[in-house]
Amino acid sequence: MGKVPVITIDGLSGAGKGTISKMLCIELGWNILDSGALYRTLTYLIEEKEIDVNSFLKNKDDLIKDFEVTFQIGSVGEPVSVFLKDTDITNLVRTEEIAEKTSALSSLKVIRDFIRPCQRAFKQPPGLIADGRDMGTVIFPEADLKIYLTASLEERAKRREIQLKRLGTKVNMRILLDELEARDKKDIERDLSPLKPAEDSFVIDTTGLCPEEVLEKIKVLYRSLK
Repeated sequence: MGKVPVITIDGLSGAGKGTISKMLCIELGWNILDSGALYRTLTYLIEEKEIDVNSFLKNKDDLIKDFEVTFQIGSVGEPVSVFLKDTDITNLVRTEEIAEKTSALSSLKVIRDFIRPCQRAFKQPPGLIADGRDMGTVIFPEADLKIYLTASLEERAKRREIQLKRLGTKVNMRILLDELEARDKKDIERDLSPLKPAEDSFVIDTTGLCPEEVLEKIKVLYRSLK
């Protein structure tokens, strides 16, 4: 097998990682890794098997047998669909309850050590778009192109507001801003794999830009590497 190209898309929550990653996959015909959804799926599986975190290592072999995750890109504007052993669990893992539990689990070294080879396994021909928070710094340091997306807090809150209203959820903008700010602080200051741009990454501020404009910037960067 020849060299498999990788583009990593890291950045702040609400900066546009998911949307841009999907658009790039459609444009290039590559595979996608939604790292956050992978962590959510592991959390879901641990819950289903009623495994205590303290006994995680004892159940590691059993978990790895059932941890067969695939993604389907679907339409732009919607989250990547998540399949566990060919069963669509998208609606089961994209809940606030799973998100909160995943946040706690993903900070543990034993969990990150378990999931890293699973993330690396998505590096398959013809190429991979890896969406996450430590894709360029930790998981794929050899990536051909590393992108770090950022945007103002207000812009990201507005985007989240649109998503939530589309789902029929009432939104308090002050609470939304506080939650995003707290999420940023937690991601940036965590001990394991803190959120930061890789030294060789290209930082793109998506504030005021439409997804197509961001996509074009990344395509220009990728073409310049060839």
